[in-house]
Amino acid sequence: MKVLLDLQYLNVATTGIKTYMVELAKAARKYPHPEVHWIFTHEPEEQVKDEKFKQPQSKLQRLNYHMDYFRWKEFQLPDLVKKHGVDVLICPDFVSPAASLTCRRLTVIHDAFFWQIPQNYPAWWRKYFINLIKKGLKEKTHIITTTEYSKNSLLKYLSTEWPITAIYQAPKGLKNAADPQFLKKLELQPSEYFIHIGTFDRRKNIPLLVQAFWGYLQRTQSNKKLVLAGGPGQSKQMNDFPSVLKLVEKLGLQGKVLVTGYLKDAEVKALYEKAFAYVFPSENEGFGIPILESMGFGVPVIHSNQPALLEVAGEAGLPFQTGSLEDLTQKLILLDQDEKLRKNLIQKGKERSEDFSAKKFIDGFYQLILNPKTAEK
Repeated sequence: MKVLLDLQYLNVATTGIKTYMVELAKAARKYPHPEVHWIFTHEPEEQVKDEKFKQPQSKLQRLNYHMDYFRWKEFQLPDLVKKHGVDVLICPDFVSPAASLTCRRLTVIHDAFFWQIPQNYPAWWRKYFINLIKKGLKEKTHIITTTEYSKNSLLKYLSTEWPITAIYQAPKGLKNAADPQFLKKLELQPSEYFIHIGTFDRRKNIPLLVQAFWGYLQRTQSNKKLVLAGGPGQSKQMNDFPSVLKLVEKLGLQGKVLVTGYLKDAEVKALYEKAFAYVFPSENEGFGIPILESMGFGVPVIHSNQPALLEVAGEAGLPFQTGSLEDLTQKLILLDQDEKLRKNLIQKGKERSEDFSAKKFIDGFYQLILNPKTAEK
């Protein structure tokens, strides 16, 4: 059984989708199956290093990227399918070729954000991308998504002609040593800071976190800090980065809220290893990788009660009412003052993180690859 894994999108992918693609490729190699011959379109590590289209600075650069992506999906990828005599094509970036193919397709649609929150995307781009997604849903296609919440969300917007299966992904494997100087560079003390890692997309609700942290400081006189790691949102409509910087200044939180930008894996690992807690205030998620990363490092998690985050965290997180400033502030205070609760969350979190292994991740794919009837409606 020849399986072609499309890794082209790694040249621009960030955060969640990047992690998904890299960890899927790693799991395929770490846990080979005697009946499956994997073919990668690109070497993951090399494709991640390709800087040609990362963070385009002009409309021309963005146009060139979209043309390159279209050429890949509609001409080059179908050619590879024919060249290798592929039985199954896996596209982990929402889009499968519109061209007719002789093989089965496993297309990963991570969430329903394009339909649920249209205001976060440029209208023309959203229309174009949704059209690409739908044109690629043809022939023997099976949609894969990240959680039961995402599955149920997609069922509202896509034809029921295509079966959808939720496969839980594995978190990022931060195997290399942490940067021993990073906390010192930021003037952070162990267990004296909260963290949030991810892009400043509007749906992440980071301004709410900053306001809640300010309220927490006012009520507790704590010396803890808040570290916000990650880059700007992916479009002007989605980007809350400028708003967060203005809010930090308005509330006088300079030196208490640290905005670091994108970090290297060694720096991210250093943050996780010594953090007091991770805070995830997002209004909408398809999965929530940082929850599992945090729990794996023994870091308790405060998260919104958004369905996907509740599903991933199980009962191992401390939820608050999505969008509620007062409830989030109260949860920050509660975790700071209740050491027994914190230790309990740490223990439950470690146990929960073990449910999301690379082996289980790839086994979910093997189930669909090797059992074609599973993919039939």
